Amino acid sequence: MTSTVERAFAAALFTADGDLDTGASLLAADPSADAELALRGREFVRRAWERGWQPADVIRMVVRELSPEHAGLAARLIRAETGRYATLPPRWSAQLADLPADEPRRDRFSAATTTLELYRLLVRLPAVEAVGPVPGEAVSVPVAGEPRALARIRALLAKAEATGYPPEAEALSAKAQELMARHSVDEALLASRTHAKDAPAACRIGVDAPYETAKAVLLDAVAGANRCRAVWNSAFGFSTVVGFEPDLEVVEVLYTSLLVQAAAAMTRAEAEQRAAGRRRTKTFRQSFLAAYAHRIGDRLAEVADQVTGERGELLPVLAARDVAVTGRAEEMFPETVTTRMRGVTDEAGWTQGAAAAERARMHR
Repeated sequence: MTSTVERAFAAALFTADGDLDTGASLLAADPSADAELALRGREFVRRAWERGWQPADVIRMVVRELSPEHAGLAARLIRAETGRYATLPPRWSAQLADLPADEPRRDRFSAATTTLELYRLLVRLPAVEAVGPVPGEAVSVPVAGEPRALARIRALLAKAEATGYPPEAEALSAKAQELMARHSVDEALLASRTHAKDAPAACRIGVDAPYETAKAVLLDAVAGANRCRAVWNSAFGFSTVVGFEPDLEVVEVLYTSLLVQAAAAMTRAEAEQRAAGRRRTKTFRQSFLAAYAHRIGDRLAEVADQVTGERGELLPVLAARDVAVTGRAEEMFPETVTTRMRGVTDEAGWTQGAAAAERARMHR
């Protein structure tokens, strides 16, 4: 005998013109179906993992396509599913800590409608490039804590974001970038001396609207300066960054910090525009962020070159790692296209964005 959940799914999920009202009515009228409905939701989450998605990716898509209520339900299912495993893949714990809170439940019909809408999105998620194992697969157990250098980098960037005094922010960011480059070089040297069998890994970083094209360019600049490769998926709102693990860590940290600093600089620039009698515009912001990303990329590359130039004996090691990263990226993404950034036509925005990047330039 077909269960209530199966009949609801047949009506709402598995047809091109799904009837959500019929499915929700069936579920609302049968409280005994709640346990099976929750179990099926956890199964849909597990299938998403197997198709390459991770918790942050799923929540990002739910927020983009549905509502905070749907995101809260998705978070509940993710917590329930991942709670079954003794160990989780790297980066999953941080993603779980950032899950949104569950929203209060409403009447049964509304709750059932929300559930079916979420499940319909989950079952239609396509396969994406895997960036790590799924829960339950063998993973290397990470060492407790993080390298002291990375902890110092986080602290310096946090101070740079918090200070209202631009020269202090510049000095803090400069020191952080130098530490990043040295941390990466030290890790490469250690791997070479110990003949470690490490290989390039990958992670996903959200690239959220608005001005996502400029943000993707900024992330690409940060990745390139740190010997990584970034591939942007505009449809799903994330970039996949390929590189060795220590470099991936600093790319995540630095990109997040630069976004905060860019937003603060853009706010000041807009205030100057208003004081001069000019309106803030979307084109101004897009041009500002585009120029900021372009100039920051140049600055980061300069700092990386300075640090590696001091260690000439490492050039063959770093070259080999660059080849490995490029090969891994091409293996994951054999077909990529370039995209044109539109809306970069505001001269004032470009000039002030480049100036903000100059003020934040990161050198020794």
